[in-house]
Amino acid sequence: MPAPLHAPVPGLLGVLGGMGPLATADFMHKLVQATPAAVDQDHVPLLVSSIPQVPDRSAAFRGEGVSPLAAMVDSGRRLVRAGAGLLVMPCNTAHLWFDDVRQALGVPMLHLVDAAIADAIAAADTDARIGLLATETTLASGLYVGRTPPGALHWVLPTVAEMADWVTPGIAAVKAGRLARGGELLMLAAQALARRGASALVLGCTEIPIVLDAARSPLPVIDATAALARRCVAWSQAERALQPA
Repeated sequence: MPAPLHAPVPGLLGVLGGMGPLATADFMHKLVQATPAAVDQDHVPLLVSSIPQVPDRSAAFRGEGVSPLAAMVDSGRRLVRAGAGLLVMPCNTAHLWFDDVRQALGVPMLHLVDAAIADAIAAADTDARIGLLATETTLASGLYVGRTPPGALHWVLPTVAEMADWVTPGIAAVKAGRLARGGELLMLAAQALARRGASALVLGCTEIPIVLDAARSPLPVIDATAALARRCVAWSQAERALQPA
């Protein structure tokens, strides 16, 4: 592993971003929101490598595009060389390559999906039915369902038609900056899951909470981006607390 370029900064977080850029900015905003700060110096020291040219994760999963792994590792190495002590990726589908990225970089990483699942389990009643909105790739790969402890949650997933009509074009609209349209489409998908008995909704794509948050959702939400941000704040605070006064 290459040596850091500068003296170590306690609690320095590295964000492997750009997947997509707006989702990265939303994560940074939620990191600030999650920090109990009275002055600037209380906030999380942060490095961001937002490289939107990382190859498309969904196309790679389908075998129709270049693997994003090399570009993700290259972006992560910038953060490691600059001294980041922990890395995160505010993109759900990128976590299909999480283990490979972590192994290549050799630094601790927090898993976005695990954070969201833990929050969903903590918020759920016994036998709760939890809706999941995510990309086709995240659903097809079992990234959420496969990582959920057996019997911990009962997932309510969008139908094929709901994905085609609302979820996929809704996420695409957000990525294209058409936020109002994206919100309209994703609201329709959320309402459909509510009608099928979901009592809460996991926002399992980091574009979704940009337009469908707790104030606008027909169901209580578990925001994967916010779940990750809270854990990053806790890590950074703990690391900085270890330093001598």
